[in-house]
Amino acid sequence: MENKKTWFITGASKGFGLSLVKQLLNAGHNVAATSRSLDGLTKAVNYTGENFLPLEAELGNEDSVGCAIHKVKQAFGRIDVVINNAGYGVGGSIEELTDRETRDNFEVNVFGTLNVIRCVMPYMRHQQSGHIINISSIAGIAPGTGFAVYAATKFSVVGLTEVLAEDVKEFGVKVTVVAPGAFRTSFLEADSIAYPQNEIADYAAVRNIQTRFTQMNGQQAGDPEKAAAAIIEVGQMENPPLYLLLGEDAYTRAMTKLEKLQKEFQLNEEIAKSMAFNA
Repeated sequence: MENKKTWFITGASKGFGLSLVKQLLNAGHNVAATSRSLDGLTKAVNYTGENFLPLEAELGNEDSVGCAIHKVKQAFGRIDVVINNAGYGVGGSIEELTDRETRDNFEVNVFGTLNVIRCVMPYMRHQQSGHIINISSIAGIAPGTGFAVYAATKFSVVGLTEVLAEDVKEFGVKVTVVAPGAFRTSFLEADSIAYPQNEIADYAAVRNIQTRFTQMNGQQAGDPEKAAAAIIEVGQMENPPLYLLLGEDAYTRAMTKLEKLQKEFQLNEEIAKSMAFNA
């Protein structure tokens, strides 16, 4: 197969991850994919070819991640594209979410991503090539009511991706952050999104948002197969973009945020420029 690559994808048993795995396998690529449940992953993918390597990995455990990536290198000889897709949503106000609920979300969405990057970079530096694609969310650019902690994790993914791109470009490694809007995946189902165990009745606006999100499940405008195809296309580009917005809603929210930022910054231009020592 011409342009055959080895792809490593986390969170591959459902959603974007599963769509990515199936499309890549159908195209003939080597695919290594992780999930917390090996049995669940193999059943979901339903593929037994030698170019598929299913792996069970605990992304919050650096040793587990390192072991998984070593197995990929042993099986396929190289790792060309990494897609940090694993993650889950958490709703509720900051006050409602406990320290444990908050840290658990960061553990998967942020520290899991960092563990993968830390473990795969030695191989990519040696190859002097590679592409790391981090799946964030439009909530990491333009967040909404009731998802402060989730948005904070996705803001972190955006920020670390921007700096990572600068840090590793001298090694021939490309980096992209993906910010999807609402897609018809399992994201709004119970195993993909968590809510506070101790809700506070005063947060009526937050509860209304949760209700609206629940009612939206299965009605989202975005087609996950199209999203997966777009991510794969970017993963095969010689000069991929740093940012990839997916969905008309994501594009609209991002542009609205950009306009808002510009106005807010310009409002304080005089103060910002007046901080130097007097001559």
